[in-house]
This record gives sequence, structure tokens and C-alpha cells, in this order.
Amino acid sequence: MITLKSVSLRRGAKALLDQTTVTLNPGERVGLVGRNGAGKTTLFALLDGSLHEDAGEFSRPAAWRLAQVVQEMPSSSLSATDFVIEGDQALLAAQREVQLAESENGDGERLADAYLALHDAGAHDAQARAQALILGLGFKTTELNNPVDSFSGGWRMRLQLARALMCPSDLLLLDEPTNHLDLDALVWLETWLKRYAGTMVVISHDREFLDAVTTVTLHLENGKLMRYGGNYSTFEETRAQQIDLQQNAYLKQQDKIAHLQSFITRFKAKATKAKQAQSRVKALERMERLAPVLTSADFTFEFKAPASLPNPMLVMSNACFGYPPPADAPAGTPPTVIVRRVNRSVMAGQRIGILGANGQGKSTLVKTIARVLPCCSGIVSEGKGLNIGYFAQQELDVLRPHETPLQHLLRLAKEGSPTGQSDREQDLRSFLGTFNFSGEMVKQTVGTMSGGEKARLVLCMIVWQRPNLLLLDEPTNHLDLATREALAMALNEFEGTVMLVSHDRSLLRSVCDEFWLVTRGGMEDFTGDLDDYQRYLLDEAKRSRENLRESLKIAKEPLKRVSLAGDIVAPGKLKALQREQGHIEKLLLDLQKEQHALEAQLSTPLSAQELADSGRRLNQIAVELSALEEQWLTLSEQIDMATRPIPS
Repeated sequence: MITLKSVSLRRGAKALLDQTTVTLNPGERVGLVGRNGAGKTTLFALLDGSLHEDAGEFSRPAAWRLAQVVQEMPSSSLSATDFVIEGDQALLAAQREVQLAESENGDGERLADAYLALHDAGAHDAQARAQALILGLGFKTTELNNPVDSFSGGWRMRLQLARALMCPSDLLLLDEPTNHLDLDALVWLETWLKRYAGTMVVISHDREFLDAVTTVTLHLENGKLMRYGGNYSTFEETRAQQIDLQQNAYLKQQDKIAHLQSFITRFKAKATKAKQAQSRVKALERMERLAPVLTSADFTFEFKAPASLPNPMLVMSNACFGYPPPADAPAGTPPTVIVRRVNRSVMAGQRIGILGANGQGKSTLVKTIARVLPCCSGIVSEGKGLNIGYFAQQELDVLRPHETPLQHLLRLAKEGSPTGQSDREQDLRSFLGTFNFSGEMVKQTVGTMSGGEKARLVLCMIVWQRPNLLLLDEPTNHLDLATREALAMALNEFEGTVMLVSHDRSLLRSVCDEFWLVTRGGMEDFTGDLDDYQRYLLDEAKRSRENLRESLKIAKEPLKRVSLAGDIVAPGKLKALQREQGHIEKLLLDLQKEQHALEAQLSTPLSAQELADSGRRLNQIAVELSALEEQWLTLSEQIDMATRPIPS
């Protein structure tokens, strides 16, 4: 178990842990919660051994294997699959031992032991395990062998998460693992973590994620760790009750103190009452004083009433959404269309949640409405006076790191103040103060701020513009629980229209009263609730896995098929692809049979040389299986594209 006994830990002059005591038992799934800056990440540094306690005793079983997500952005020329496989430290150690043993000719016993260790480390299915993690976190099959450096920052952080999950561990530390995930990847991660057998500690500001994966809650406040049995919702209820009890006890004690003090003041000079007055003085001295409940002030903000409310806000007529061709593409290259033939109206006051599995086009739709991308075809008509407030996933990246919050707002004011908004510097300072940018913080450069502070600044800039249509694409990625709740309250009171893409189910539930589903090249109403949608995502993930494990079932009739690109694929070519895939499947089956036979053989008494030979052959089979599986996936993609009809 993990124990902290009267542990104190300081960073500079600040005490982040102050003589705190807590115990974590093997196999517990723990949610670590507390305000930003309370010291949660510092506690992780104590748990992983990169920091040591200044006082008290901290212990973690020495034999426990540790896995955690490294927060630094990875840079590597390795393929996504190889990068994730490298997260399995036991496998890497076994591979190094095999290389050393092979370099020492004649030591058959060491070589046999090395191959056995390699087999026990899971070399035979390492690639399959890694790719299952990568695909579960939202990557496409065509991206499995792309270099890490070819992905954007958010996708590279997903690879860091997959790498941590790849590592066999007894203790798993996850610091905000959901920040860069879509809802489908989040649902997959929840399912994976529920099966994790070791001890897990997770920092998250997503209440539904915490409810789904944790059974114990640690609350860090004022340097103290308080342990609560149950998930986040249970913690919230229990803590609220404790606060009420503590505050009531404090108020009762204050009444008692006032009564005693009043008696002492009235009768201390009277001889007949002096003895009683003195006994009350002693009672006051003996009393253990209770502290008042001091909770951090809640953060709140509001959207001002829009200057106008056009109705409809938007009308989409046979609109297609996607990306224009690259600048270096030949003339006449058509755009890449992702969402087709949308006919929708967006009305004043609507609260729309936009759902869809990863890669289906949610962000593309929002970017087009926000005028970041052009409409590929069809028409998107805007109502007169439409004023869009757009929060993009990458919005934090476009903040100017060398400028201050005040400079950001001054620049907006120069571009034009909305009706009713003052552009005086003092008024801008006051407005920033409502978003907790007060005092010297208005002059602090954005580059030195936390992700949560940057997200608050973006919200502040959007609110200042007085929009009537809010387009929010994953706005909660860097927001703590208090700010998420403040955002939900502000959105519910907003008089304009909201279109929201989010993996935060609590925000979706509290804000949206209808859902649009972007799926398979089109868009439709989703009539169920978010629980239904979660089941839909799990079914979609299962279907994708089955498509990878089994060959696609192609209709027997030799009919021509139409690809997404609109090309006609001849039956002969299609049959050739199917024949090649069938040949590879037979080779895979033969190799797997040989693999299983060798694995069974390893459990019987063998000589050192026989063990070495079997281990060497198992290693070769793993390499051959990996190459054949890649060929099979490539053929599956080609057959899939050749047989997928254009969505109607």
C-alpha cells in the first residue's frame, strides 16, 4: 500500500502538503481533486519519486511497477505503433537481453532464458496490443505507421497516453488524461480503466469521468489530504454535509462563547457571582475552538444580452463541409468533402449539442459556420446582425504569448467595440477582473499562464464581444470544475444560440436540449439521451474492431461498386484484392497455429538448445505476423474504399 504519515512538502515558500496523513490500498482507483494550484501535480511528483518529502514518512512498495503519462510533448521519428510499444519497459528489457544473449555465441542456456523472458513479456502480441490502444484513442488504421512528428500536439498527447497504458504496471498515475480526447475516445478509455487491475490515481476535472472510473476520492485543500469513500458525486454530497455540520457546530459554539462571555462581563465584579464567573472563564479557556468554514469563492460570469437576435440565425441549404485542396495541389483539384447535403436552420435560442465519433466532421462543421473554412458547396446563409463567438480547440495556441490580457482586450477594442461595451482602459481592466484577472495579472504575459488561465482569457474575450451565436468546440479542456460549472450556468442564462461540441457529458447534459449527430458523411437528429449515445459509441467501436479482425464480407454478385471518390472499380480488380487478402489470411492462420504449438511446447521439459531454438522461432513469427498484419490492414482499407457507397 501507499502511505503518507504526517508528510510535509514545500515548493519554495509555499507549503503544498502540511503534516498530512493518508493511506491508499492496492487495487483502489483514486480520484485526486482540488482547486488549481492546490498541489495535485506536486503530489504526483511525490508518488513517482521525482520529489521527496520535507518531513514525515512516505512509502510506496519498492516492487511496484509505475506507469504515467509524461506531460512533455513527444518528438520522435518513430511510427505511432513503435512509439507506443516502447512504453512497455519490460518488453524493451527482454529484447535487449535477447540481443546480448545472441551476441554471446555458445551460451544456449542464457539464450533460452532470454527468449522465455521475451515471450513472457508479450512480444508475440505487442504490436496488436499497441495498435488496439492507438485505435481505441481515435486514430485511423492508415495512421498506425505514421511518424509521431507528423501528428499535431493533441494527437501526440494521445500517443503519450497510449504509451503509458501499454506499460504493465502496479501503479498508474494519470494527470488530466481526458483533455485531448473526443467523447468516443473518452468512453473507450473509461472501459479500459475499469478493467485495470492495479492501483490508479487520476487527476481530472471531468465529473462524469471521475464517477465512472474511481471508487475513492482524495481531496487536497490547504495542504491537507482528506480521503472519502466513493466516486466524485459521493464526495461532493459527503463534503457538503460535513461543511454544513462544521459550520453549524461553529455557529453554536460562537453562541455559547458569547453567552459565557456575557455572563463573565456582567457578574465578574459581583461577590455573590464571582465563583460562577470564574468557572466560566476556565470553561472558555478549556474550550477547543472550532474554525469557521473557509471555502474558496466560486467563480461566476455571465453573457450580456445580445444586441440583436436574428431568427433564423443560420440557414444551411444542401451544404457540404470539408477542406479546400492544398495550396500546391494541381488546378481543378476538388475539395475534400466530409459532411454532405446538410439542410438545417439554426434558430434563436436553440441549445444544440453536436455529436459524432472521431473524424466524422464535427469540428469541420463548426469551423465552416465560424467562417474559418469555406463551404465546399451549397449555401450557408447568415441572419442579419449575426455575431459569432467562437471557441476553437486550438484557441489557446492563437493567443499571443508575449502579450498581456489587457493588451489582448485593447486589441479587440481597436477592432471595434460591440454596442454597449466601453473601450476605456480602466473599464477593460474592470472587465478582466470579473474573470479573475485582477491587480498585476492584467499585465502578466500570457505565455507564463496556466492552461486554465488561458482558457478563462479566451472566454473573457468572447463574452466582451457580446455574441448572439456561440460556437464552442471543446471549451472545457483546460477548465477546472468550478470554471466548468460557471460556464454551464452562464450558457443556461445566455439569451442567444449555443452550438456545442464537447466530451464533457455533464456540460452537454446541463446545457443542450437537442442533439445533432454527424455520422457517415451526413447529419441527422439524435433522438436519444447521452446514455444512449454512449452505447452507440461502444457499438461503433466494437464494429470497427470486428472490421479489423475479420475480412470484409463482400457481396457475391459481380456488381460494380462505387467508391467515395466516385471511381468505378472493376469486379476483376476487386476480386484480385480479395484473393490477395485471402492468401494473407491463410498465411496468418498457419503462423498462428505454429505460434500456439511452440508456446505449448515451451511448457514441457526441453533442453537448453531446444528452448533457444523455440524462442528464436517465436521471435521470427512475431516479426512475420507483424508484417502480414500490416499488409492485411492496407488491403482492408483498399477494399473498404472500393466498396463504400456515396452517402445519400
